[in-house]
Amino acid sequence: MLQACLNGSRAAEEHPALPLSPERLAEDAADVAALGVTSVHIHPRDVIGAPTLAGPEIATTIATVRAAVPGIEISISTNVPGNRATLIASWAPLAAGRPDIASVHVAEPGWRELAQALHRVNVGVELVVEVPEELGELPAGTTRITVTATQDNAETLLRQVEPLGLPVLLHGRDGDAWPVFTYAATLEHQVRMGLEDTLRMPDGRRARNNAELIAMARRNQRSRAPS
Repeated sequence: MLQACLNGSRAAEEHPALPLSPERLAEDAADVAALGVTSVHIHPRDVIGAPTLAGPEIATTIATVRAAVPGIEISISTNVPGNRATLIASWAPLAAGRPDIASVHVAEPGWRELAQALHRVNVGVELVVEVPEELGELPAGTTRITVTATQDNAETLLRQVEPLGLPVLLHGRDGDAWPVFTYAATLEHQVRMGLEDTLRMPDGRRARNNAELIAMARRNQRSRAPS
């Protein structure tokens, strides 16, 4: 699987092509889906551009993106301030405005309760591992482990999560984004790329947009596919 991480928690001034509104996220999602992406990961924003989990904003964002890319998995981040479990509970009646899966950082206090809140509203759980953690029994509804790694610790983190038997998405950020992507593609793990992870192409120049990053990622991925 190749996932596109379209915006993250980056501020608008970091890149002129950063998609923040539902409409812009939908446009970028359509562009990367045309390049073979089967999942998009987004950080929905409120009207002033702050990350949010509030039901109305989630419903609008997800429904807008889903209309542009029907059939594509839509993943969102839960890494925002506030009473996240209560906000997630408000998603229960959203239907088409509910994400397919949401990420939960296992290093955060209360991550198990957050995963339970997602499961109760029928949203899949994507556990994010950034440092060695003893996960124990995985929460109900866990469908994927996302490993956020550096070049130095990727192998260590994979040794921890691979025995759990779930699909693993391995990615890096900023200077580690492309080296970790290449490593993950070589191992045939799920991968992701986009403006959340890096603003730059492998040669160091600034990427024009998410589509340019994904096009390069697809070429990289195909070059490492077994013959």
